[in-house]
Amino acid sequence: MNAEPGHTPFSIAGRTFSSRLFVGTGKYRTLELMQASLAASGCEVVTVAVRRERLYNEQGQSLLDALDLNRYTILPNTAGCFSVEDAVRVSRLGRDLLEQLGNPGADWVKLEVLGDRKTLLPDPAGTVEATRILVKEGFKVLAYTSDDPIAALRIKEAGAASVMPAGSPIGSGQGVLNRNNIILCLELLKQGDSSYPVIVDAGVGSASDVAQAMELGADGVLLNTAIAHAKDPVMMAHAMRHGCEGGRQSYLAGRIPKKLYATASSPWEGVISHIPGE
Repeated sequence: MNAEPGHTPFSIAGRTFSSRLFVGTGKYRTLELMQASLAASGCEVVTVAVRRERLYNEQGQSLLDALDLNRYTILPNTAGCFSVEDAVRVSRLGRDLLEQLGNPGADWVKLEVLGDRKTLLPDPAGTVEATRILVKEGFKVLAYTSDDPIAALRIKEAGAASVMPAGSPIGSGQGVLNRNNIILCLELLKQGDSSYPVIVDAGVGSASDVAQAMELGADGVLLNTAIAHAKDPVMMAHAMRHGCEGGRQSYLAGRIPKKLYATASSPWEGVISHIPGE
């Protein structure tokens, strides 16, 4: 697979991966379905919400026990945190858990500092403040943000290893609502460093949404609900994998410019306009 055009290694937070698709572990009907979906997606990084009650399901099964820690880099996230203090505390808890397990994601955190419970949109000032604190403590911060280019730039300036602008609100399935803002985020964040990783995070609902994000030039896509709540999560995971790969190849290949009028696929020269004898 890696011999195909577009399958270039992807580096983020000091580690290199083949897959550019990051997949969450929440909302699946069973742990077995989660395992099959993660495998089908081809992902190498999985996110785990580090609130204590979410590490075990109703049957008392541990989420971390269901993950192959030799196969996946775990990206702890601070989902559900609405203050800087909570986000920092949960980040430290995630580091403690993964250090005990020897997983390379121990010093990583997907930072979410949310502004309100209805929209789950991020708190820009809180995200910047938490990023500064966690970077000083040695964390590699991958920070969730809105698609506001200036807010995204301020998070990068605070020391984030990656900025992750939302395509649309978390779990909404609306896809990339504002293409232009994502393009501006990419332009500003990659100024002076084209290798700086930008991941579109949140809101995708289908493989075409993933492909679109990748065609805009994003380095990767992070998703959860679109797979976990699909009618057939395993099939959707396959689709997301192909959407990510196809979108990346399309971006690298370079699309043709859009035009108002038609352009003939065949040359007009030599066109038969009259057949002798008719």
